Amino acid sequence: MDLNNSIGITSPGDMGQGVAMCIKALGFNVCMASEGRSARTRSLGEKAGLTDCKTLDKLVETCDMVLSVLDPGAAVTNANAIAAACRKTGRKIVFVECNAIAPQTMHDITAIMTGVGCTVVDAGIIGPPPRNNAKQRFYVSGPHASLMNRINSPQINVRVAGEKIGDASAVKMCYAALTKGSIALGTELLIAARKLGVDQALEAEFTSSQAELHQSVLSRAAGMPFKAYRWVPEMNEIAKTFEGTGMTPRILQGAADLYAQIAGTPQGKESPEEARAKKRSGSDVINGLADTI
Repeated sequence: MDLNNSIGITSPGDMGQGVAMCIKALGFNVCMASEGRSARTRSLGEKAGLTDCKTLDKLVETCDMVLSVLDPGAAVTNANAIAAACRKTGRKIVFVECNAIAPQTMHDITAIMTGVGCTVVDAGIIGPPPRNNAKQRFYVSGPHASLMNRINSPQINVRVAGEKIGDASAVKMCYAALTKGSIALGTELLIAARKLGVDQALEAEFTSSQAELHQSVLSRAAGMPFKAYRWVPEMNEIAKTFEGTGMTPRILQGAADLYAQIAGTPQGKESPEEARAKKRSGSDVINGLADTI
């Protein structure tokens, strides 16, 4: 399949901007559609030097491949919007669904996009936004997964997860259940300990018997609150994934509840830039959450 040199990113937010900059560094013309996006997202796109197509119609007219990178709670809505633009313009693009969604949701999106004649690639991103020296893995799957090799780079390592649509999403869901699920559990127990007045005694015990695990929870909690609103739908997608295998969805539904609580706090309402500028330690974050939840 011959593709042009323009690749679209539906939303250059915290993750999307990093991905876009890495793809741009490979020599591609990376495009965005600013219509309906927040001022912050538009600013991030401008700072990354992306070509602003303004509308989704113009984006699909310009790009043969479009990557959906945004809040997983908006993934289906976004796919419907891209499909509508393809239907209106008569374009048949390669649509790469990169969001943290359940395999079941991935299949729903595939039906939406193939219904307008588009080619679909399932992709799951593992790792931080690829800025500076940060690296991430792009797990891809489906009959057309090899199309993503064009963005393989030292910072974006493309790995084929399987031949079926849903395989890459399944890898992402199971991985995030451990990483973000464990952050939820660790954060909740540390907040509870502070509210119960036993945080110092518990810290002393963790330091003597579980020092590495304790430090891991604190270090990962430090940069979590401003992401919590996006992790709510992600936890629900993991719960949906597990329920589809016959297991309980309730463990991750509980994590979603915690992240919803955190998203409503002052820390949860900060932008990534505001939070990073304050350089809070993990302990600072936990103490602040305990005082506001």
